[in-house]
Amino acid sequence: MKNIDSYTHLRGESLFVDDMMIRQDALFGLCFDSPKAHGKITKVDYSKAAALEGVERIFTYKDILGENQIGGIIPDEPLWAEDEVHFWGQPIAFIVATSEAIAKKARALIEIEIEELHVITTAKEAKEKGSFINAPRSFNLGNTSDTFKNCDYVFEGETFSNGQEHLYLETQGCYVEPKENGNIKITSSTQGPTQVQKTAAKVLGIPMHRIEVDVIRLGGGFGGKEDQATPWAVMAAVAVQHLNKPVKYMLNRHDDLRMTGKRHPYSSFFKIGLTKDLKIQGFEVEFLQNSGAAADLSPAIAERTLFHATNSYFIPNVKTTVYSCKTNLPPNTAFRGFGGPQGMFVIESAIAAAADNMGIDKATIQEANLLVENDEFSYGQIATEVQATKAWETAKEKFNLEALQKEVSDYNTQNYQTKKGISVMPIAFGISFTNTPMNHARALIHIYQDGSVGVSTGAVEMGQSVNTKMLQVAQDILGISADLVKLESTNTTRVANTSPSAASSTADLNGKAVEMACNNLIKRLQKVASTLLSKNIESITFQEGAVFIDGYKTALTWEAVIAQAMLERVALTENAHYATPIIHFDKTKEKGHPFAYHVYGTAITTITLDCLRGTYEIDAVDIVHDFGKSMNLGIDIGQVEGALAQGIGWMTMEEIAYDTDGRLLSNALSTYKVPDVFSAAKKVAVVPLETEGNPMAIKKSKAVGEPPLMYGIGSYFAIQHAVKAFNKNHKLQFNAPFTPEKVLMSLYEK
Repeated sequence: MKNIDSYTHLRGESLFVDDMMIRQDALFGLCFDSPKAHGKITKVDYSKAAALEGVERIFTYKDILGENQIGGIIPDEPLWAEDEVHFWGQPIAFIVATSEAIAKKARALIEIEIEELHVITTAKEAKEKGSFINAPRSFNLGNTSDTFKNCDYVFEGETFSNGQEHLYLETQGCYVEPKENGNIKITSSTQGPTQVQKTAAKVLGIPMHRIEVDVIRLGGGFGGKEDQATPWAVMAAVAVQHLNKPVKYMLNRHDDLRMTGKRHPYSSFFKIGLTKDLKIQGFEVEFLQNSGAAADLSPAIAERTLFHATNSYFIPNVKTTVYSCKTNLPPNTAFRGFGGPQGMFVIESAIAAAADNMGIDKATIQEANLLVENDEFSYGQIATEVQATKAWETAKEKFNLEALQKEVSDYNTQNYQTKKGISVMPIAFGISFTNTPMNHARALIHIYQDGSVGVSTGAVEMGQSVNTKMLQVAQDILGISADLVKLESTNTTRVANTSPSAASSTADLNGKAVEMACNNLIKRLQKVASTLLSKNIESITFQEGAVFIDGYKTALTWEAVIAQAMLERVALTENAHYATPIIHFDKTKEKGHPFAYHVYGTAITTITLDCLRGTYEIDAVDIVHDFGKSMNLGIDIGQVEGALAQGIGWMTMEEIAYDTDGRLLSNALSTYKVPDVFSAAKKVAVVPLETEGNPMAIKKSKAVGEPPLMYGIGSYFAIQHAVKAFNKNHKLQFNAPFTPEKVLMSLYEK
């Protein structure tokens, strides 16, 4: 089945927040934010702005009837700053006017005085000054201290991976309407409808049932709208509470870039120990996460870094510690991979450093340490249904790794001004929210009198085609045409208390709920059909819009069964709740079984480097990926390709830059570069790994959103390989992204 949104997307007819018809009396909001990264607010003069014709009102923290607090995990983030500002772009006030243009004029008229305080922009400085979001966390396995004494080789090093801008096509935005009796409806571009509802209720000082949040679809999210869609919707809701008029707020691109958090930059320090047979015996890492000025989702992201610190390798002695460092940057937030990529980059760097020092191929160490059945992860989960070696061997065979390596070697011998590089990148990525209580979902299914079906879930469609997969589940179980099934918008009134669409778990959780609801409906309809046909219930199935008896089609149609069910007063609505079984994690011991299953794969990346200019082209990325039993291979391969491009961008060109005063320098698409058609890999081959799938995945079709992003890490090490081929004196450094500027300096360092 094709993506059910493809047709309207292509024609420009799909609806987003900015496409909504708004009421004639609707007003427009705009945030006034801090022009300094850290300081005490000594004076703000709103008089000129408030006097501007068309300005309805300017809201500040003084207008909040509930709590001035939007922090989720830790309540450390005000909606609007009170006495101090802690990052450049922190919201201070909210202008509401009759047009966006007037609101923008008003913002320029606000005068503010700030007594500046010291600004921290790096995680290293934050650690030195003891500035943290919360206490550090550690995962431990075995005993690293004793192990290193017995290793034949021990290497230490430092890595840095920069942040990454989400750059969703649709910026943050919302449209908030007053309803009767003091109720409010928020249409938001959010991955977390319940988070918006819950936070708005807290700030407005009203119960959650008075607030309805509706999400049509997102024009991209990538994690940037999991928590950070919330403040804009809440600001508009405060205005609606006071004015009793609708308020629309769509951030322009520059405001969005300046005021929102990114992927977390990490500074990390590793120590790795190996024996002569290349087995990694010990691994220690200290991760310094640049969290920004407030917690947001940083503690959860830090946890995910620990979970994926050893990637797809078994290491018997591990000690990993992460510090969430508080700086004066916008609070950094969820981004596809959720801390996992930062952890994997470090272990891959450590292996690269070891291989370079030992004078051997990095892939040799990688292959020697791949996970096998019943290995233990550092967090206590025992690896089962392990596909690490199978994915590696399949990639090696399908793409003829030895021939590729020889081709690269021969090319480098014969060419001076250009060099080729090659790398292998295995992945193992756990699927579930690592916070166990978040692993649940609901579905509400209506069968209407004419046999058509409405499906409501907590899943947010944001380009990943989750609606298509939900439709496939319903259609398959009910045995009807896809034309009879409609996916409703995601709405907190129809499906309450939802987890955000994140952690690659959306299809699994919501799909399982749809599956349960549809199966319950089918059981009722089998009874109806059984009576009509005088046949045993066990012999009845629904397929092709008709009733089948023992696999043979009868004349009894789906519509006829529904009509009879109505006459018999059979319930044609079902609500189902699914909670992932088995998983658990004890944070007091840092041990448990947090993941339903793991996704595996291997990517081989080849690049060509222009040694005169420092520029490079990615020739090919050949991937073997563990889809399980994919229920929609076209969609899933598209997800792999998109994630790969995003991973390559993070590793090679997307460079977030702040000055020492905490001001974002990469604040436009002219200064922040994302991969385009010219920087995409020339060839991407994706081969599904043949497996039985996993029953914890919907229809044994494994999650595919986040894991493939890590294949992009391979591009870094392929470039590094080419640099080393040109400059034998190059000392490996692990500072991502590996931009052409850095490459050029590496090529000619002495």
